[in-house]
Amino acid sequence: MSVPTTPNGSPPQLPARERNRRPLIIGIIAAIVVIAIVVVIIVVNRPSSSTAGEAKTVSIGVADGSEPYWKTYSKLAKEKYNVTIKLVNFSNYTQPNPALSQGQLDLNEFQHIQYLANYNVTTGDDLQPIGATAVYPLPLYSTEYTDASDLPADAKVAVPNDAVNEARGLLVLQAAGVLTLKDGGTAFSTVTDIETHKVDVTALSADQTAGALKSGSVAAAIVNQNFATQAGLTAKQAIFKDDPSSSSAAPYVNVFVAAKKDSDNELYLNLAKLYHTASVEKGVQEANNDTAVFRQTSAADLQKELATVESDAKAASK
Repeated sequence: MSVPTTPNGSPPQLPARERNRRPLIIGIIAAIVVIAIVVVIIVVNRPSSSTAGEAKTVSIGVADGSEPYWKTYSKLAKEKYNVTIKLVNFSNYTQPNPALSQGQLDLNEFQHIQYLANYNVTTGDDLQPIGATAVYPLPLYSTEYTDASDLPADAKVAVPNDAVNEARGLLVLQAAGVLTLKDGGTAFSTVTDIETHKVDVTALSADQTAGALKSGSVAAAIVNQNFATQAGLTAKQAIFKDDPSSSSAAPYVNVFVAAKKDSDNELYLNLAKLYHTASVEKGVQEANNDTAVFRQTSAADLQKELATVESDAKAASK
């Protein structure tokens, strides 16, 4: 048999034998499997969305930093948001707002809306509430009578004379039915706004109202919680207190506060909500003899209330 030749007379070249690619394909598949396993491991072990992100420190100005519930709160913030809470304790209420305004703090939590409104109007600042904590009822105490309706005509009743508590004390007395205030009263009413009255109201320093009651110089008195505790007044001696769910109590909701530029900061909003975790609320009640009435008002509604109270403050200053 003759061997075929090409036109130039040389034997034809057979096609090169295809190389076996099976090992290469197997190697690629193995690599893909390894990568897939690594991705699964990363996803499974990745922190949940609530804790994802870089670790961060958030400084909060408070007036009760030694209370155990802040330790509980800080632990939760670390676990849930990977945030280290730095508490900055202030003994003077005039300091936390300027510190926040100057960027020394990220948030503060020590004041109610009326206090914040008064600060903003006085200083021209624009700090904003971003989360509610609680309202603490302001009681009317008596050691002689068991109900506000039992107070005799022209009985002497003491209220605190400071700008923050005088109006609230008068609103408590109005709610108790022993006086009425001009235009229904505001968070900045004073004794000069009393229109009708069954009792004779006298304004004293907040630290003297309990003493006046104990000495018998007044029949009843509006007493702030800390002074009532110091004076040994009991819950049974509180013959009336304001309703924390009423509109008149809205200015006295305690709040987390942020600078205006941070009023929609998602992390800060979440940290404010964290206050209402059951374990934190339990600690707050233990620290305040079960007097806290928790409120979970939205940031938007709190800011509307602030604007209203600021308007009242400006009108009251004219």
